[in-house]
Amino acid sequence: MYLFCWELEMFTFLFEFPFVIMSFLLYRKCAGNHIIQTQLMNDLLVGIRVSMTLVQKVQDFQGNLWKASSSPIWQNMCGLLSIFTKFLSDDDLLQTVQSTSGLAITLFIKTMFHPSEKIPHLISSVLLRSVDCTSVPEWFMNSCRSLCCGNVSGSAVLFLCQGTLAMLDWQNGSMGRSGEALLLDTAHVLFTLSSQIKEPTLEMFLSRIMASWTNSAIQVLESSSPSLRDSLNGNSSIVGRLLEYVYTHWEHPLDALRHQTKIMFKNLLQMHRLTVEGAVLVPDPFFVKLTESLLRLEWHIKGKYMCLGCLVECIGIEHILAIDKTIPSQILEVMGDQSLVPYASDLLETMFKNHKSHLKSQTAESSWIDQWHETWVSPLLFILCEGNLDQKSYVIDYYLPKLLSYSPESLQYMVKILQTSIDAKTGQEQSFPSLGSCNSRGALGALMACLRIARARGHLQSATDTWENLVSGARIKQGLIHQHCQVRIDTLGLLCESNRSTEIVSMEEMQWIQFFITYNLNSQSPGVRQQICSLLKKLFCRIQESSQVLYKLEQNKSKHEPEKELTKQHPSVSLQQYKNFMSSICNSLFEALFPGSSYSTRFSALTILGSIAEVFHVPEGRIYTVYQLNHDIDVGRFQALMECFTSTFEDVKTLAFDLLMKLSKTAVHFQDSEKLQGLFQAALALSTSTKPYDCVTASYLLNFLIWQDALPSSLSAYLTQQVARGDGDRPASVVERNTLMVIKCLMENLEEEVYQAENSLLQAAASFPMYGRVHCITGALQKLSLNSLQLVSEWRPVVEKLLLMSYRLSTVVSPVIQSSSPEGLIPMDTDSESASRLQMILNEIQPRDTNDYFNQAKILKEHDSFDMKDLNASVVNIDISAEIKGKEVKTCDVTAQMVLVCCWRSMKEVALLLGTLCQLLPMQPVPESSDGLLTVEQVKEIGDYFKQHLLQSRHRGAFELAYTGFVKLTEVLNRCPNVSLQKLPEQWLWSVLEEIKCSDPSSKLCATRRSAGIPFYIQALLASEPKKGKMDLLKITMKELISLAGPTDDLQSTVPQVHALNILRALFRDTRLGENIIPYVADGAKAAILGFTSPVWAVRNSSTLLFSALITRIFGVKRAKDELSKTNRMTGREFFSRFPELYPFLLKQLETVANAVDSDMGEPNRHPSMFLLLLVLERLYPSPMDGTSSALSMGPFVPFIMRCGHSPVYHSREMAARALVPFVMIDHIPNTIRTLLATLPSCTDQCFRQNRIHGTLLQVFHLLQAYSDSKHRTNSDFQHELTDITVCTKAKLWLAKRQNPCLVTRAVYIDILFLLTCCLNKSVKDNQPVLESLGLWEEVRGIISGSELITGFPCAFKAPGLPQYLESLTRLTIAAVWAAAAKSGERERDVPISFSQLLESAFPEVRSLTLEALLEKFLSAASGLGEKGLPPLLCNMEEKFLLLAMKENHPECFCKILKILHCMDPGEWLPQTEHCVHLTPKEFLIWTMDVASNERSEIQSVALRLASKVISHHMQTCVENRELIAAELKQWVQLVILSCEDHLPTESRLAVIEVLTSTAPLFLTNPHPILELQDTLALWKCVLTLLQSEEQAVRDAATETVTTAMSQENTCQSTEFAFCQVDASIALALALAVLCDLLQQWNQLASGLPILLRWLLGDSDDLVVCVESLHQVEEDYLFEKAEVNFWAETLIFVKYLCKHLFCLLSKSGWRLPSPEMLCHLQRMVSEQCRLLSQLFRELPPAAEFVKTVEFTRLRIQEERTLACLKLLAFLEGKEGEDTLVLSVWDSSAEARQLTLPRTEAAC
Repeated sequence: MYLFCWELEMFTFLFEFPFVIMSFLLYRKCAGNHIIQTQLMNDLLVGIRVSMTLVQKVQDFQGNLWKASSSPIWQNMCGLLSIFTKFLSDDDLLQTVQSTSGLAITLFIKTMFHPSEKIPHLISSVLLRSVDCTSVPEWFMNSCRSLCCGNVSGSAVLFLCQGTLAMLDWQNGSMGRSGEALLLDTAHVLFTLSSQIKEPTLEMFLSRIMASWTNSAIQVLESSSPSLRDSLNGNSSIVGRLLEYVYTHWEHPLDALRHQTKIMFKNLLQMHRLTVEGAVLVPDPFFVKLTESLLRLEWHIKGKYMCLGCLVECIGIEHILAIDKTIPSQILEVMGDQSLVPYASDLLETMFKNHKSHLKSQTAESSWIDQWHETWVSPLLFILCEGNLDQKSYVIDYYLPKLLSYSPESLQYMVKILQTSIDAKTGQEQSFPSLGSCNSRGALGALMACLRIARARGHLQSATDTWENLVSGARIKQGLIHQHCQVRIDTLGLLCESNRSTEIVSMEEMQWIQFFITYNLNSQSPGVRQQICSLLKKLFCRIQESSQVLYKLEQNKSKHEPEKELTKQHPSVSLQQYKNFMSSICNSLFEALFPGSSYSTRFSALTILGSIAEVFHVPEGRIYTVYQLNHDIDVGRFQALMECFTSTFEDVKTLAFDLLMKLSKTAVHFQDSEKLQGLFQAALALSTSTKPYDCVTASYLLNFLIWQDALPSSLSAYLTQQVARGDGDRPASVVERNTLMVIKCLMENLEEEVYQAENSLLQAAASFPMYGRVHCITGALQKLSLNSLQLVSEWRPVVEKLLLMSYRLSTVVSPVIQSSSPEGLIPMDTDSESASRLQMILNEIQPRDTNDYFNQAKILKEHDSFDMKDLNASVVNIDISAEIKGKEVKTCDVTAQMVLVCCWRSMKEVALLLGTLCQLLPMQPVPESSDGLLTVEQVKEIGDYFKQHLLQSRHRGAFELAYTGFVKLTEVLNRCPNVSLQKLPEQWLWSVLEEIKCSDPSSKLCATRRSAGIPFYIQALLASEPKKGKMDLLKITMKELISLAGPTDDLQSTVPQVHALNILRALFRDTRLGENIIPYVADGAKAAILGFTSPVWAVRNSSTLLFSALITRIFGVKRAKDELSKTNRMTGREFFSRFPELYPFLLKQLETVANAVDSDMGEPNRHPSMFLLLLVLERLYPSPMDGTSSALSMGPFVPFIMRCGHSPVYHSREMAARALVPFVMIDHIPNTIRTLLATLPSCTDQCFRQNRIHGTLLQVFHLLQAYSDSKHRTNSDFQHELTDITVCTKAKLWLAKRQNPCLVTRAVYIDILFLLTCCLNKSVKDNQPVLESLGLWEEVRGIISGSELITGFPCAFKAPGLPQYLESLTRLTIAAVWAAAAKSGERERDVPISFSQLLESAFPEVRSLTLEALLEKFLSAASGLGEKGLPPLLCNMEEKFLLLAMKENHPECFCKILKILHCMDPGEWLPQTEHCVHLTPKEFLIWTMDVASNERSEIQSVALRLASKVISHHMQTCVENRELIAAELKQWVQLVILSCEDHLPTESRLAVIEVLTSTAPLFLTNPHPILELQDTLALWKCVLTLLQSEEQAVRDAATETVTTAMSQENTCQSTEFAFCQVDASIALALALAVLCDLLQQWNQLASGLPILLRWLLGDSDDLVVCVESLHQVEEDYLFEKAEVNFWAETLIFVKYLCKHLFCLLSKSGWRLPSPEMLCHLQRMVSEQCRLLSQLFRELPPAAEFVKTVEFTRLRIQEERTLACLKLLAFLEGKEGEDTLVLSVWDSSAEARQLTLPRTEAAC
């Protein structure tokens, strides 16, 4: 039996040989069909693996008969070895096949070669390519001759190395010394390959193989010889080379490769441990040096985290903390960068786990936990309270869960600390109403984050049991409406998330959720909205799943209840609470869809409703559902959902449509046939609207009617094959039938309109742009499953006709799109000269239609009004005499913009339609096939269409959208089994490349507009190529393009070069090509740099664009404001290792540039490539981990960069200085600075160049700045090095004095002196400052004394660099003044120049810097941050500032003076105004308000703040004489009101908020009002207006005013949120609550009520706007439909005001307004009711769709009028407070009934 089985295996083995050969031959034969090729590749792979399995079986076969050369088995094995050798060297095969062949070759050699002891030597000789052909067996030579004697490729050697490491036995040193030698030889081979291989996939293989080598080395080291240990210890050259590989690739863009470097580093540490086994690890020099080197690196390097984590696991964390205890805080600081967060959190987890294990093992007591908390938890809490938004979010998401999961007991510690902090802060806030920064989350946010994570991870056993113990309900509510969005999210997450999906939701939680939804739907942040919706969906899932448990408990209550503890009340009670809660939530959400609601509110409400419909779906079978949304849908709610289709945001349309689809057929239930007919007609009308977004609404309406089966019955005439409409129809067939009818109807209309457009494109653009019809057709097709059609015979002619119609439409509009200037093209003009110019354009675009405006230029008659000043706004009346089928002839107005939009949008929609057809429709391979709808010829025609329009269109909108459709086509073609279709992309690619290369003058390819659609065309063809293949098209295309992009001597044929550069730019920017494009980066960079030197502007422009794309591709997308952000840089070794070809190229180019700069004949524009070279070089930096290898050293660049600093171009010198800094190691900076200073000329030199001096000084300055900012240095070394630099600087001090005639170089030298003074002006160990010991201050004072600040400039002196010189000199002077004052005990006689002298300078640069320095001191003193208050030097300067304020005419200086006066106490300087500036305090106040009224925004804001401070001072100090400034007080109130207007800059409104906040206790909430009631309410109206601002910053600042107002002694009881930071949404309600409470306190309700009712009714202008908008002739402004509403919601304000007025009026003890006032209000409201009724009757049917803006305005005004009616009725005693529904007038259609939204009390 055993022999039989073996013979069977051999039979299979013999069969495998021809199988592998045939697969290989078939692969060759089927070249070009990538689908078959891919299948054959898999067959080859399976064949090789089966062969390897059989060979492994052979080794276990008893006997050696099969090893005889005559044995069939042996011969077959030799044949297979020969085949595998060919596979290994065949680069046309997939690399997976080659890799497996390498494994098979090694396995076969291991099995066949004898003796086995010589196998390592044989393999080593193969890898080193040193095989002795005379000493190897003949069978080996015959089978592997190419490996022994041929030229073996690098990839083949790489895969042989893989086979060596994977197939040989490395454990226990079984191969002896020869195995150790093979291991070392393999390492050297891999090092050689690492410098040669740059293809991404091979790089990935190499990294895996090197990691595998370290694994094998560990296995060998466990029982190795001493010599191998010496060769593999940490200080050996091999380990050094491996570390260099790790350092070079730890920032590689491929995640998998970075992971391999981590494995290698971890294994290297293990290898070193094995080599020093028995020794103490921590003092080991290798580990110590490695730790110090890693800690010296910047934290933006990702590899640092990975290596430190491995090091911690190896030697422990305690030794790293001993070096620097702040490491946890440092790591947390970088967690604001999203790219670093995963690495930082993993490192922290490794560290705190290791630290806890170490502390527990070292300490028996429990005291170790306090140390652990101090190290790891305290920094975390600080970040959660005070960190920036991103930092806190990432810490919460990544770090906090890991910490709590590992140490759940730390939660109690966190809660205790945070609760104490909250209590302390609350007490402080009660004493001091100022709440500090609104951007800080504070301890409350940190507490909510910790509790949320703890509950979600299961660290809180029951949420309902922990509220009282851990956090109160009041704190929960504060968190739900906190000003900081993350606090709100965390609090909501605490309520919604649970580790148990069936946990019961308590009644308190449901109330809090309802409270949250009331105020948080209108969130402006998309991220916050997404989190809110996601968390609420989790809550709904909990309710659904827990309701299932409760239902089962209720059903089985007679039995024992194992989950009795799940609920504390009867299951039926909980289920009813669930139902009531969900119904209440839906009520709130549908109420949020009121007229005028913002996009954010609608998006949130619809998303949450969609989640409810999805979670609580219609029950199937016996599954219990606690709630069904269908039951709560009525006519009003259905109408609200339908009106969402009119939103200008497509997201809202999509959400409303999806929600309606989840409900039952609501259209049929709530609409009669007449209304449905109206909807259909409205959709058809919108599909031809000149407003582009109306066609989107039409598409959604039509799709809704299609899927609801609510189409008019008249459409059935469009079906030739009638389908029964019985109940047995499948939904798919009904939808298909309806879609077909609608598409036929649209096509009929479109055909008619295309015919008219062929006669007059202008008439079409103005009256019936055709793109809307096409958009609706595409939308209907996209919703239909086209692969399972039933009416195929009906669809086929429709598709054919649709294609022809698309081509016909495209033919009409393409002349405009393909013209050389499509923007603004309109065929009309007013004089013969202009008409002749236009005729040239018309000849160029070659029109196809018969419109006389296109056939010849038309000259308008004299009486035709036409304004030539504004072509885009001009119109022409076009009389169409031809009769139009069934349509009324009308006169239309057309603009250039309308023509262009009609044309490019038509092209766009046609492209998307064709792409959709190709993607969705099944293809018909042969004409007579019955199952396909598209024939091969039709697909080819579509491809030709895309080719023509992508290559010839000039308008970006047209070819970008054509690209989208073309991508869909190419993706389909590449998946198509039809070979002829599969080959089309390749054929199109060769065709366009040939057309680009030929440079034919008659070519229609666009050489301007960045080659227009050509890059998109090639991009689509290449990006759709299968990524798992060899990417041959990409390789060949890149080779062609790079050859074309290179420099050319023929200036007449630069068009191909421009095209090539533009195409390369697009390809390098395409993320879909991924790492496959990286091998061509170096060549692309060369082409860009060389192209920048071209004399042709077009080449230079395209080269610059290409270079920009390459910088982004190499260094990553710029994510910081800093141009040279650390995250967008890399080490020189990494850069040149990835792109080694650029090393000699950049060095050579830089040398050429430097030589030209140094030459006497150098010209500024001789080498423009210097700019690009320096842009690359300044993004490189040396790393302490670079090692000593000089192959790619950055040192050779340094002298050339220094010489580039001598450029005559100022900007080039600056760039050279910045580029030099990263090339100099921190430790080498002092020597480099001294060397540069030594090259400067002395004062006795006769001949020197200022450009060279300036470049050298800039380099010194930037190097010194980098050295002063460096962190990794000791203080003593730093002082010593700076002292030496100072001595060298003093030797060239003449450059800062008048002996140097150049102000530019003087300024830079003074900047260097200033930087030195900043670094050294500190005492060292209680000794005198270094600057005094060096005498530098004395030299500085000498420079100042001899400078122009003292002596002045000659009259009308002007020189280059004067402003820069004055600014530098002033900065140094100010520093000298402060230093002298500090040294001399603030005696002014020792000060070289006084501030008064500086402020009297004639130069604004001097005054501005001086005022800025003084302002900083005043601000510090005012905030209490200064150590000793205001310096004596600044005392008694009030008079000086007042005089300056009167005479200063420089805006910036004037603004700073006003700021200084604002910082000072008015009591100190206001009494001096009359003496100093001859103005009384009252006159000075008037002057200040005049400034605030007339000046520009920044000055206006500061003046308003100053005037308000003066007003407050008068009110508080002159109580008995307040009436003397009553007029000024009214003027100030008006000034504040005017400064709140929306058209003003944000700065002005923020200033108003600051004023209102600071004066709130005085003017807004004073128990004894100072202002008249009307003025007080006007200020409150300002607060309410600012709370409804569209700008987030303004709203957030306004909430501080409300917080201050409700935190006063007389108002803190008005609400439950006193002293709390609240969001603007609830702040609006709270402000109204406080105001109503104050009216009652002031006993002014009767006087204030009419004013509040006017607020409720709105301005009289609102109704005027409604009337005008309804009656005016519609203007054809394409993109102006309505006011954009992102946040403010009028009816929310109306709701809050109405609610609080009812609350106020329901209380007893108030007096009614006068009857005359009430009658006046009633008449005004009645008149408005009458007018609204009339306006509603004038609206057309389906007005909400066809007159959306007017309808919405009327609805809002209607709601406001109803609210006033209700309040007036309440005042007359006709209606109670709870009556919320009013019956009002009849509209033209039906009686309208409006419901005011219900809401729970917010306060």
